[in-house]
Amino acid sequence: MIPVQADVVVGNSVAPAVVAINPPMKLKSSAINVEAAINPVGITPTGNMDIDENPKELAWYKLGPKPGEKGSAVIAGHYGWKDTVPSVFNDLNRLKKGDTISTYDAAGHELVFVVVGTELYAPTQDATNVFRSNDGKAHLNLITCQGSWNNSARTYSERLVVFTDLVQTKS
Repeated sequence: MIPVQADVVVGNSVAPAVVAINPPMKLKSSAINVEAAINPVGITPTGNMDIDENPKELAWYKLGPKPGEKGSAVIAGHYGWKDTVPSVFNDLNRLKKGDTISTYDAAGHELVFVVVGTELYAPTQDATNVFRSNDGKAHLNLITCQGSWNNSARTYSERLVVFTDLVQTKS
């Protein structure tokens, strides 16, 4: 647990507050009807961010910042269907600027992020900017696959990244 300086929205003003940042346990977004557990992951033997095997759960890149810490925290989730059940981020492409996403830690502390943009990447495209930020702010970037399925490569043709900024903390 690391104490950090964060902005807390109070009415129409922003007041500083110290918030203890714990690992994320759950993500919620009413805009896309998602409430899912978050599991920590590292990197694969090929150097890519790992992902949770469960298509209904999310993966937080534990080698980077936690949501709410300065920098870009990254959470990934599956896209597509498995055994006729939709994956957790099937509707991630429906998020638009101004929509909110919340993460929760084990103590129930909520961090609220607002969508500021989206970008598509090819699977082999350099996505360093998704994992790094040097503007001194807390970001949460959400990743999923999108596009058409390539059976021979066993992957989708694109990666969708939703960029968000921390706007509120709640205890």
